[in-house]
Amino acid sequence: MNCIFCKIVAGEIPATIVGENDEAIAIADLNPMAPTHVLVLPRRHAPNLAVYRRERPGGLDAIFALASEFGEGCENGYRFVVNTGPDGGQTVDHLHVHVLGGRAMQWPPG
Repeated sequence: MNCIFCKIVAGEIPATIVGENDEAIAIADLNPMAPTHVLVLPRRHAPNLAVYRRERPGGLDAIFALASEFGEGCENGYRFVVNTGPDGGQTVDHLHVHVLGGRAMQWPPG
């Protein structure tokens, strides 16, 4: 498989790992959009949220639990973003959760 996130999870591509659990790893985003910008990647490949939920029904709890560890460190609030499909802004076909915080977020997001 030629998935960049699978290669990061496998240790084939270096990344700054900032947290992990049995289901996912958290890495620092290479192009942060906020003072806190972490990506939470499931260890098992799934192209999007719907597929992952079908294949690993309980796995989302662990992914969002790991993501919340970083969000809770943002005193005034944070945002989780899960882009799905081209219209949703997904650029890597491997489910991932962006955790953004440390600044005021705008609405609508874009």
